[in-house]
Amino acid sequence: MFFTLRVSASMAQNNKMHSQLNYCLYNSPVGKLLLAGDMDGLQRIQFECNIQIDENWQENKKRFVEVIQQLDEYFSKKRKTFDLKLNPQGTEFQKQVWNRLEQIPFGQTKYYGQIAQEIGNPKASRAIGMANNKNPIPIIIPCHRVIGKNGTLTGFASGLDIKQQLLNIENK
Repeated sequence: MFFTLRVSASMAQNNKMHSQLNYCLYNSPVGKLLLAGDMDGLQRIQFECNIQIDENWQENKKRFVEVIQQLDEYFSKKRKTFDLKLNPQGTEFQKQVWNRLEQIPFGQTKYYGQIAQEIGNPKASRAIGMANNKNPIPIIIPCHRVIGKNGTLTGFASGLDIKQQLLNIENK
């Protein structure tokens, strides 16, 4: 489920003008999640502690039926990979890291240095951590599967307790 960002001139202009996104709220086993996206795909998942809804966004649960179905399947261990249209916004380096995160199998973890080596930049562990922190589509782009070299949980934008819950879901 690798993503490619397609930006047309009109999309670039719309992004500058805060294009309208659709959103819905989803009740998950790890708390309420905000799902947000546009015609080009899912752009964001925000955990309850970080939910921010722009006044220009339009609530539209119908746009997220497939996302919700796949998340339900993931949380019930019936799905190990996602097959969704994604449209994450970030730098080329961030997108390179996020593409690599998608290759970490369900129930497995890697440490930041491993990801740095795998993208051909072995000294970029800290930059990997920063890209991980900016991941706009957690769970689906599984940043929770990246841990410290010594096996400890480190850095998760929505808190280590949620990171541990996601890892527990995958390892029970």
